[in-house]
Amino acid sequence: MRHPLVPLGALAGAALLASGCSTGPSQAAGERHAAAAAVGPVAAKAPAEVGADELGQVPVLMYHQLTEKPAGVYDRTPADFRAELERLAREGYVPVTARDFQTGRIDIPAGAHPVVLTFDDSTNSQVRLAPDGTPAPDTAVAILAETAKRHPEFKPVATFFVNADAFPATGSAKALTWLKEHGYEVANHTDRHENLGSLGQADATRAISAGQRAIEKAAPGTQVTSLALPFGAMPQPAGVAARGTGYRYDGVYLVGANPSVSPFAKAFTPGAIPRIRSAGDKDEDAEFGSSRWLDRLAAGKNRYVSDGDPYTVAFPSASRNELAPAFAKRARPY
Repeated sequence: MRHPLVPLGALAGAALLASGCSTGPSQAAGERHAAAAAVGPVAAKAPAEVGADELGQVPVLMYHQLTEKPAGVYDRTPADFRAELERLAREGYVPVTARDFQTGRIDIPAGAHPVVLTFDDSTNSQVRLAPDGTPAPDTAVAILAETAKRHPEFKPVATFFVNADAFPATGSAKALTWLKEHGYEVANHTDRHENLGSLGQADATRAISAGQRAIEKAAPGTQVTSLALPFGAMPQPAGVAARGTGYRYDGVYLVGANPSVSPFAKAFTPGAIPRIRSAGDKDEDAEFGSSRWLDRLAAGKNRYVSDGDPYTVAFPSASRNELAPAFAKRARPY
């Protein structure tokens, strides 16, 4: 499915807050604080030594179809995808799932940058398993594994936002179970990729809950905590995206055109998290795509840099006012 490329973060975030959704910043920050307590320690360094800034921006990258013959701006070739992962690894990015990002469970080495790799529409080009159960060549999961083998610190993890009847070449049950067993996150993209903005509240809730049930039927025991909005369209009221009969999400993802703020920042809105479309620097709408944004972040545009300690939030003291109050006790300004 194709999505309009619109920088929706601020607009949808404001709509969510106006709706009175229970995933407002204070509650969500408290939940992220509690979740982070379960994260194990890693080697930390003095924040100034690595230029730590855990209030910086995080790219949440969005992928759809991998194909040798792209038919539109949301298609990428396997070579494009492989090259983008290589770039991320070279530049010190470490993948984390949407689940861990939105709850502040960012456990990566000192000096590294988190990146969230997300895949929409559950296409065979993302996950297709051979008869022996291994990923087929040039699928997203195969390329992720190859990259991690070449770059051991580059974790082969990602979030797959799936619809009903996901990954038909393999079968939903087999594919979703494989993803769970290999550390990937399985998340909701509604059952039939409905435009939630065009539906009434009851129908939007039904579409989301049906997607949730499809996942739970295919892979019993899956904890689904993230939703990506088809077409980036927010339902009304916006709180329906995060809470409804049979579902409760910590993060709702848009089709935006910019990085996300840190989950530790006051400005973080878990019910409206922007994403960046994967794109080359000469592609259509390249200004809003991943290549250009990675260039900007590499040039020093407020990029998240870890101090290596998941129990603290390190940042330059000049950014103190940007910290969400829920994380005050974990603050490590310098």
